[in-house]
Amino acid sequence: MYTRKVVPIRWMLRWTRPHIVGFTALAFIPVFLFEVVGFKWLHVPWLPLSVLGTAVAFIVGFKNNASYDRLWEARKIWGGIVNASRSLTVMVKDLIQKDDIPPGELAAIHRELVYRHIAWMTALRYQLRTVRPWENKRATPANRRFEGVMIDIVESNVPLEHAIEKFLSPADLEQISNKSNHASQILGLQSRRLKELRKQGFLEVFEHVELERMLAELYTLQGKCERIKNFPYPRQFATLNYIFVWLFIFLLPYGLMEEFEKIGDHIVSDHTAHEAAMIELHSLWTLFGKHFIWFSIPFSATVSWVFYALEVVGEHSENPFEGGPNDIPITNLCRNIEIDIRQLIDDDGVPEPLTWNDGVVL
Repeated sequence: MYTRKVVPIRWMLRWTRPHIVGFTALAFIPVFLFEVVGFKWLHVPWLPLSVLGTAVAFIVGFKNNASYDRLWEARKIWGGIVNASRSLTVMVKDLIQKDDIPPGELAAIHRELVYRHIAWMTALRYQLRTVRPWENKRATPANRRFEGVMIDIVESNVPLEHAIEKFLSPADLEQISNKSNHASQILGLQSRRLKELRKQGFLEVFEHVELERMLAELYTLQGKCERIKNFPYPRQFATLNYIFVWLFIFLLPYGLMEEFEKIGDHIVSDHTAHEAAMIELHSLWTLFGKHFIWFSIPFSATVSWVFYALEVVGEHSENPFEGGPNDIPITNLCRNIEIDIRQLIDDDGVPEPLTWNDGVVL
């Protein structure tokens, strides 16, 4: 997630540089053919083009709203994981008790359950960072240019086994190693361990039920994350939106250049009538008016960039767990949760918060 209030201009230019050049080239070609080569028939009426632009704006807005809903829902889900993790830790610490057991052994049981919960969060985070066929933000040239500068995805560099081995026993690791959904299996191990503690007298029936209810809540939150991860934004909307935006961008220069030519003709006629006595100024304004059509190039490139940027905003928000700079920072959230719950049980060796990489936190 990008955290600065204002994006540095150098990053914006670096991110969109190829497209700015492309939009300028798309605008230059028809103006050159129209003005220099003399293809005066090469234009599109502005009225149907404006109708197309209005339709494209509505479609882009619909996609951005839907994409933001997916992003915000994902953030609310992880807010629920934060709250549930703290509640589970407090319940483990206060409800799992036994009078005739040394404090050190009881603390070890608390630590085991809390560590297993951290392993569950880590496994879930790795599952959500796994790239799906419809996800493409990591592979885009823009993101590759920022690899190692803004984007450093831990889950792509450190294997899951290495990330959770310090939180699980060798027996637990062996049990989940050949399973496909590691996070679900870890919650299953947690439930089994609570059942053992109930039989050993560490839990009464009510406390056991409450802890199992918290595990059920974690299963629910995990399922909500998997629903967003495994069901993409409908491709029929995304594909048509992409095609319509580029169709508008391609046709825009052909509609603008005739309008700018009309503005130039007005400039020439107005100053021919009012500035005839001032020969030098008249010549400059006449030259300016005759070539005013060339100003349609930067204007067309700017409008094209606006529509394309809106399309990209939706594209980069629809899959909030990929690991891009605009996604939910689940790696940072997991570290913060780990710090909180390990401090709640007075554990040693609590890690430091993750550092932000020049305004980007993942």
